[in-house]
Amino acid sequence: MTHDVQSVSPRTRPATLRKRKRILDAAIDIFGNKGYANGTLADIADQVDLTHAGVLHHFGSKQNLLLEMLTYRDQTDVADLDEQHIPGGPDLFLHLVRTALVNSRRAGVVQVYTVLSAESVTDDHPARPYFESRYSTLRGQVADAFQVLCLQEGVTETAMIGPASASILAVMDGLQLQWLLHPQEIELAEASEFAIRAVVNAVLHPGPELSQYSRG
Repeated sequence: MTHDVQSVSPRTRPATLRKRKRILDAAIDIFGNKGYANGTLADIADQVDLTHAGVLHHFGSKQNLLLEMLTYRDQTDVADLDEQHIPGGPDLFLHLVRTALVNSRRAGVVQVYTVLSAESVTDDHPARPYFESRYSTLRGQVADAFQVLCLQEGVTETAMIGPASASILAVMDGLQLQWLLHPQEIELAEASEFAIRAVVNAVLHPGPELSQYSRG
């Protein structure tokens, strides 16, 4: 999926790249704390000692800044990986656990993702196409990882891969929300690893249905 954002030439001066990075970092802070609707370009400009026009010079519009900020945030997820993209197959599940650990050290990035993903369900939100595409892509990647794992483990009943893939993403995002609200009570990486392991094991070794535990 592409967005109508201003491209950065490979010849862009280092000073300009540093300034753009400062603006993107400020956008993460402002949009994370105030949301997209309430966070203004003036707020962002103040944080980096620029004028409103100065921010527009680099990004063209508030919407372009938002979309470039989301791309910038995604790049931080894979910055430390050798191939600069998330791994496939069963290694993906380990990557998700490592991501939770990394996220526990960058509350600002987690906050802006949580706020904007929730806001994106509202009418005409500019980030909605981004999050629709992101969730669709991630569900597909997790489902592919499940397919490989099931093949390795000799599991032929794969009907629950779809629900399991959606559940892993949902539980990770839900735990991030709880962690932001109660950081002293939630151990983000530990809880995420437990949830991911539980969902994976439920696909590989399905247990009895919950209805069997009902006394009614």
